[in-house]
Amino acid sequence: MTTILRVIVDQLAAPVPGPLGRYTLGLAAGLIATRPAGCEVEGIVSASPAADYRMLEQALPGLASLYKTTLPRRELAAAWQLGLTTSPGPGMIHAPGLLAPLRRHDPTAGTQLVVTAHDTIAFTHPESLSSAELALRKNVLRRARKYADAVVVPTHALAERLAETGDFGDRIRVIATAARPGLALGPDAAARAARLALPRDFVVAAGTLEPHRGVVDVLAALGRPGAPAVPLLVLGPETWGEQHLQTLAEEAGMRRGMVRSMAEVDAADLAVILSRASAFIAPAHDEGDPATIIEAFACGTPVIHSDTPDYRETAGGAGLSVPVGDAGDDYADRIAQALSAVLGDQRLAERLSIGGADRSRAFGWINAAEQVWQLHADL
Repeated sequence: MTTILRVIVDQLAAPVPGPLGRYTLGLAAGLIATRPAGCEVEGIVSASPAADYRMLEQALPGLASLYKTTLPRRELAAAWQLGLTTSPGPGMIHAPGLLAPLRRHDPTAGTQLVVTAHDTIAFTHPESLSSAELALRKNVLRRARKYADAVVVPTHALAERLAETGDFGDRIRVIATAARPGLALGPDAAARAARLALPRDFVVAAGTLEPHRGVVDVLAALGRPGAPAVPLLVLGPETWGEQHLQTLAEEAGMRRGMVRSMAEVDAADLAVILSRASAFIAPAHDEGDPATIIEAFACGTPVIHSDTPDYRETAGGAGLSVPVGDAGDDYADRIAQALSAVLGDQRLAERLSIGGADRSRAFGWINAAEQVWQLHADL
């Protein structure tokens, strides 16, 4: 008898798959590669054009089949929030995010529902979300707390924050994330660098212009008198609300043309950017995305990160940690000092590069997938 693990892969067919899409691709491919004898992986996807089905099958070779729901993406998400739709039937369902057909079920009858939480923004920074998005996030977390057999999180730090939002008992499981699939330099790296018009020397930061993401602090740091006069590439959108990256950079004291947004780049382009950067800055005050520094580590880029618990746990001492404190001007000063240290000390930069590359080997989709299989076996 074949055991089926059904993975919700709908995010891969979203107009902008984003970080959740990258996580879904990496984990689903890992689950297929590590499936135990007698097990298969099936995908669950919303009603979509035939081209999307073909794309999913090509992206995930080895997928046993696709279960195609009768509802399109938006309607399916709304139905799942209310517990109104049915799933393919009894069996194991694994959601790379929080949206899943969560409802009352009998685990002893072979049905398992496991979801994944990537942040607790709805509780730590509700002001950063629209009212609709805030309501959605709180609702799916509430349903996960009520119906999920387990909730996967990427760090112990996030596990602690999630436990503070409600009683999940012993159902929170930590399974680390990994770098996005395809993050590697290819033979066309030089051509990609030319197409991207990368400066000779530059640093990279990841995040949006939301205050708690810390990019504004990096702009302030680089605008300080005596700060390194180095271009900044921001892996994030150019605007947030009425805030604009270029305007904020000039207000911070940076020269015109010294900052540039690169919001959506593919894995191969990102590998070129990170491998050529003099430093990578992960400045979030809290709720840091561990995948960003794992990717920088994997490319051998010296990493400067805030001391938020997610980053410290993921870095394991392989990056240069900067205390956030109360944020504000003092935090920007500390970022500027860290940048000056890394850019001005080749031995320090080399130590961070080598240490980060070594640390990156602790994270991989095969390892994550094996832990997911074990989780379902334990359940």
